[in-house]
Amino acid sequence: MRTSGAPAHRTRPGARPPEALRTRTRGAGLTLAAWLAGLLFFLPIAWMALTSFHSEQDAATNPPSVAASLTLDGYREFFGSGGGASPWPSLINSFVASTASTLLVLLLALPAAYALSIRPVKKWTDVLFFFLSTKMLPVVAGLLPIYLFAKNTDFLDNIWLLVILYTSMNLPIAVWMMQSFLSEVPVAIIEAAQIDGARLPTILTRVVAPIALPGIAATSLICFIFSWNELLFARVLTGVVAQTAPVFLTGFITSQGLFLAKVCAASLIISLPVLAAGFAAQDKLVQGLSLGAVK
Repeated sequence: MRTSGAPAHRTRPGARPPEALRTRTRGAGLTLAAWLAGLLFFLPIAWMALTSFHSEQDAATNPPSVAASLTLDGYREFFGSGGGASPWPSLINSFVASTASTLLVLLLALPAAYALSIRPVKKWTDVLFFFLSTKMLPVVAGLLPIYLFAKNTDFLDNIWLLVILYTSMNLPIAVWMMQSFLSEVPVAIIEAAQIDGARLPTILTRVVAPIALPGIAATSLICFIFSWNELLFARVLTGVVAQTAPVFLTGFITSQGLFLAKVCAASLIISLPVLAAGFAAQDKLVQGLSLGAVK
């Protein structure tokens, strides 16, 4: 017996359902948008790298000459082949200040984050917001007192003053990040270690640190980048002995003009340590920054 009404919709064999087709189209659109956004952010870096291989005459043309001949003159002048100052002392100072301050930040932030996450103190949220509120003070507001302190204590043009400043500047962010990472560490593992007789230093180094390694890597990379790129304090508090790479880079802007090819070459070389560190730790960085985002 035949029933009345509209015939049921049937999908042809091998045909995709409309929902799956729409999902695939939406995914392809998002992928294309992500690639376009990535190329948009990468274009200035690619243009800077291309300009660094041009001569000063070709780099200063307007509109810029893309098909100009390539040369290494900008890199030779950056490394002092033309009689200029050598960049190596500034690069070494930046590496020492960034690395030492990052190690100090991790050494101080790990027990602080442990106290605020695994063994929380009273009103630990207020403590976290107090740490974060120290970053709300404009850097210029504290520049004059720090300069007077450094002058009266003979700490001007001293690399260890920058280490202390970078440590204090990055510590609040490191504690905030590490607290969110360490809160994902199972408390049962720590209690088992305590039952076995492990003390706090052993728990931090052999139990907590390996589990929170992605978060530690992300925190240390961000602190290293912030320290490496810092300019204001290094510009005011250093001279010749403790000059950092960003301060050395500003020396290419003189009253005689802007040497664009040399500046692009210097910017690319100074950015290489940060780019290399980010590329080497990209899996840990993504894993650390997304830790706890998905339950």
